[in-house]
Amino acid sequence: MLLAVDWGTTSLRGALLAADGRVLAEHAAPRGLLSIEAGGWAAAFEAEFGAWRRAHPTVVCLLAGMVGSRQGWAEAPYCPGPAGLADLADRLLWLQPGRLAIVPGVSVENDGLPDVMRGEEVQVFGALELAGLSDATVVLPGTHSKWVRVRGGRICELATHMTGECYALLRHQSILSRTLPPDDSAWLPDAFDRGVDQALQPGGLLHHLFSVRTLALFERQSPAEGASHLSGLLIGEELHAAAPAAGSDVIVVGHPALAARYQRALARCGVKARTVGAEAAWRGLAALAGQLGQLCQLGRPGRPGRPAATSTLAR
Repeated sequence: MLLAVDWGTTSLRGALLAADGRVLAEHAAPRGLLSIEAGGWAAAFEAEFGAWRRAHPTVVCLLAGMVGSRQGWAEAPYCPGPAGLADLADRLLWLQPGRLAIVPGVSVENDGLPDVMRGEEVQVFGALELAGLSDATVVLPGTHSKWVRVRGGRICELATHMTGECYALLRHQSILSRTLPPDDSAWLPDAFDRGVDQALQPGGLLHHLFSVRTLALFERQSPAEGASHLSGLLIGEELHAAAPAAGSDVIVVGHPALAARYQRALARCGVKARTVGAEAAWRGLAALAGQLGQLCQLGRPGRPGRPAATSTLAR
């Protein structure tokens, strides 16, 4: 049995998994990094998951996400890429040997510049398992979208795009906000498509963005259309930079509504993509737990300061 936890910046969610990876129970709470005071991580974990641990005294817990950042419970140094599941298992930060560990996240160098992710790496491996692939491009849209290229079951390339954060800034704090509706409840696919197509044309994002304002000024675009147009521009710019090859295996992991936008935008670029939801995190953490079992059977030693898992995993 495994207690799998995805603990991010604004929220946490956990699942109790059976030995075969089935989800037995799930729990979520708005108890992310931003809400935890210094020194309060252990108490927060106990408040959210203590009942499960008491009911299952030998359960092993793996925590992924910002819980392992410098501002988290304890800093788990990044695992350098190329990295596979075995590399992550070898670099787990054990808070309670054999019982409670933090997944390290992954770092990759791009032309001398570092790029990183925490939490998305387990979703990547979970998505690959769900798709039955060892080579693919995995896209994780969000505040900071991640494009991950996996070869032979190892994360080899990583590129982060601040698409979601730029949308929020432009949407609420720029001159464009004055011509947009107060919320994003209405999504208009045709306006979104126009934004994607425009982003793929010459001129550049900084030029294209101003058309959100001018189309409104000349009453050629409604406020709701403007918001969808802006979304399409930014996602289209991200796709233009990532340049996925037509015919390649692309998996989009994330909230269904946002994943659907990326799938639609990719289709306009001639790329067929499949989507995977929140279950990718649980499948990835279950696969990582399986690696721990293999390391135990092999008698592989843990890294300094990161004790190897004990026979607790087999119980």
